[in-house]
Amino acid sequence: MYIVRVKLKNWKNFRTADVSLGDRAFLLGPNACGKSNFLDLFRFMRDIVKKGGGLEKAIDDRGGSAKIRCLAAREDPEVELEFHFAESLDTDAQIKYKYILAFKSETRGNRRTLISKEEVWKEGKQIIARPDKKDENDEWRLTQTNLEQIAVNKDFRDIYKFFNDILYLHVVPQLLRFPDIFFNLNVSKDNDSFGFHFLEKIYDTHEKTRESRLKKIEHALKIAVPQLSGLKIYRDNRGVPHLQATYEHWRPHAGKQEEKEFSDGTIRLIAFLWSILDSNGLLLLEEPELSLNSHIVIHIPSLIYRITSTKKKKHQILISTHSPDLLSDEGIGAEEILILKPGKEGTSIFPSDSVENFRWLMNTGMNLSEIVVSQTRPKDLEQLSLFK
Repeated sequence: MYIVRVKLKNWKNFRTADVSLGDRAFLLGPNACGKSNFLDLFRFMRDIVKKGGGLEKAIDDRGGSAKIRCLAAREDPEVELEFHFAESLDTDAQIKYKYILAFKSETRGNRRTLISKEEVWKEGKQIIARPDKKDENDEWRLTQTNLEQIAVNKDFRDIYKFFNDILYLHVVPQLLRFPDIFFNLNVSKDNDSFGFHFLEKIYDTHEKTRESRLKKIEHALKIAVPQLSGLKIYRDNRGVPHLQATYEHWRPHAGKQEEKEFSDGTIRLIAFLWSILDSNGLLLLEEPELSLNSHIVIHIPSLIYRITSTKKKKHQILISTHSPDLLSDEGIGAEEILILKPGKEGTSIFPSDSVENFRWLMNTGMNLSEIVVSQTRPKDLEQLSLFK
């Protein structure tokens, strides 16, 4: 199942938004426009359904509903999220499910965040409509979604599974190199977005699957790091997992190195490739170009395509980026690039082929990357050179 459309009201940077999604989307925009917040929309839904989660915790983890609600909302306190799902990504595919969730905080009393609307539509028929009579008799029920409750989500558990399978991994190399320093972070494996348990996760993967993936990653890495070979993972005498690779150099015998000696770019590339191979659902990638040479970044989209094309299930991937190099791949379609543009009434989001004079700009000889990057150029950028 795939998510094919998202509609937002008052979600963080977005006063309103209506976005269609295909098998992949590249999010492009200036700093602080909402790229990470758009990705966090899907993490938020994952946090609602995951073990130990729930609506209340997902909201609290983000600082409360006041931190979630768009600042441009003014007198409208309600946040509303709507998701459309289909069994395929074909343009004529029928919508199988529609899920709508809206919530807002009480203005007095307990100041709880309560559900103001939860609707589920299955093949055009509404099967859940809240608040219902039970909710009216017990308002505390409105602190929990039906989606997160196994006892009541049987008829639409496909949605629950979809959100639960969302993967977001933005590895911080220092967490892998110096785990002892960050030991007190107490990050659980179920909520490890930045790679604290990344090596444990690799090692705990079934051996045959693990070795197959590491071989594929090694093959891809050799394009970026030609000296690298023999990528593997092992546990030391304390039981701590380590990545290891052989680096060829001027000495007659190649030297073995572990993750502490790997460059930031190598670690990020390994994590990025592992995420693609490990994901069974929607994959969220945030600025995969970080720490990578621009000549490598150019090949990221084709690398994603080659790896995902070997999997039985078609991937759906959302990628935030600042890199014109990444967007220069000729295989990227204009409809796949979503431009985020901030304004007084919040950030707007739209596909790049809806840019004014788009066809004319293409006909003048500008490539797609040049057009979309020009649309995200911060206003009064030249004034930075005057800063004292």
